[in-house]
Amino acid sequence: MRLMLHFFRAYPRHTLTMLLAQLLAGVMEGISLTALLPMLNIAVGGTKTSGIGKSVTSALHAMGIAPTVPSLLMVVVAGVLLKSALVLLADRKVGYTVALVATDLRLTLLRALLGTRWEYYLSHPMGSLANSAASEVIRASTAYIHGTLAITYMVQCFVYAVVALMISWKASVVAFAAGCLLMVLLNRLIRKAKKAGRQETSLMQSLLSRLTDCLQSVKPLKAMGREQLAEKMLEEDTLKLNKALRRQVYSKAVLKSLQEPFLILMIVAGLYATLVLWNYELPTVMVLVFLLVRLLGEFGKMQRKLQELATCESAFWSLQQKINDANRQKEPNLGQKKVELEKNLRFDGVSFSYGKVQILKSVSLEIPAGASIAVIGPSGAGKTTLVDLVTGLLRPQQGEVLVDGVPMGDMDVKYWRSKIGYVPQDTVLLHDSILANITLGDSGLDATDAEAALRAAGAWDFVSAMPEGMQTIVGERGSKLSGGQRQRIAIARALAHRPALLILDEATSALDPESEKAICETLASLRGKVTMLAISHQPALVKVADRVYGIKDKAVVLDRPEPAMVSTGG
Repeated sequence: MRLMLHFFRAYPRHTLTMLLAQLLAGVMEGISLTALLPMLNIAVGGTKTSGIGKSVTSALHAMGIAPTVPSLLMVVVAGVLLKSALVLLADRKVGYTVALVATDLRLTLLRALLGTRWEYYLSHPMGSLANSAASEVIRASTAYIHGTLAITYMVQCFVYAVVALMISWKASVVAFAAGCLLMVLLNRLIRKAKKAGRQETSLMQSLLSRLTDCLQSVKPLKAMGREQLAEKMLEEDTLKLNKALRRQVYSKAVLKSLQEPFLILMIVAGLYATLVLWNYELPTVMVLVFLLVRLLGEFGKMQRKLQELATCESAFWSLQQKINDANRQKEPNLGQKKVELEKNLRFDGVSFSYGKVQILKSVSLEIPAGASIAVIGPSGAGKTTLVDLVTGLLRPQQGEVLVDGVPMGDMDVKYWRSKIGYVPQDTVLLHDSILANITLGDSGLDATDAEAALRAAGAWDFVSAMPEGMQTIVGERGSKLSGGQRQRIAIARALAHRPALLILDEATSALDPESEKAICETLASLRGKVTMLAISHQPALVKVADRVYGIKDKAVVLDRPEPAMVSTGG
């Protein structure tokens, strides 16, 4: 029940309301049950009323009500109606809380993931994170339902036990002992279900991680006729998952099938004990048997819900671990200074390493505001690391990155990033309209801003020629567009919010020469309008640069000075 204690601490008001409603509902049912004994005694013509039956008749006399069959039936009906109303209140509160649990877990996960350091994403498969936001959140919130229902049945057991104690302590002790014996004997099935639930969680993560990777690579796989290899891997994980689910189903079925004969056996034993051994009167026997049936039935339901809880519990703890891991690597808030890139961006003796592997060593360079700078070098030389240092995604182990003379550690980094337009090598477009891909849902941008960005990126001609214009759906990852068109949309997206710095990280490396030339002509038209930092291992972008740096032996050297610096006021 550790998981339920966590939920209780997280949602105390909702949980207490539910528990109070269930407890009152149990009390109402208890009152109904206590009225059964004197009513049955009157119905069979009995003259002797004792114990709880005498207490009920005395209470009715005190209220001026004659203890007749109709009046006792009214007590039973009133208790049942009140119980139903309270159960409805409790169920509604549980339903609302389940939706709240799912929403809170999902938002907590998303905030943790989006607030974490860049390095976190390098070691966590995207499919596993997507699985957490979908499957694990649903299973975790479902665990709350099973847990609260288990507690509901526990409350009902308590009520039946109290009423039974008031009628016969012997029968109560026997029924309670039988319930405990039932739980002990069948507890192994709960442990099996819990183990199968952990396997389901692990296998779902593996399956969705591989599925995400395969779908992202489906085009080259199909082009090479090797999709059957991906199918084989996915099939293997799917069959393992099926085995885990079958074990869950089997343990649930066995638990239910063993509970029913045990319940019949206890009813028979109860009848024999009350009628033969203890010589109870028939009305008392009837009420006790009814209580025994209900008590053991609620015990069985409680155990089945605990089993359901056990199968879902691992999803919650897996989700919680991801949230905690992401929070532990939360990106720190650095400084408060807001920079605009009015003067320059400068590297001052910057060194960076991934573990023991040094990427950059004592790098010093300057990017004047309004200039177009190209950094060239072979793959793996450290060009993308340079970009990540500019954006603040990485922090140098030595030296400092400064914007307008302000060190990165003193900046409001989120504000600085809002001044950056970024075009990556692998252009990822949303499966949405061109307009949505440019604005990304930014309420500060509209169709006019999108059109201006498309024109600046040299994309307006082909977009306006489409039947639906900016409302054209680009397909998964922009698959309905050519490579050059996708890249121009990506440039328009980077320009839409009018950045101070435009970064192009290998933005033309995947294009054919003609498309690359066209993109370079577009970039040339932006010279002087925005500061540009182009990263490439190809020479095409060099032609549009005012200054060219090369990366060699982990150092950045001036490869070609500018012929004439562009005015920063342009």
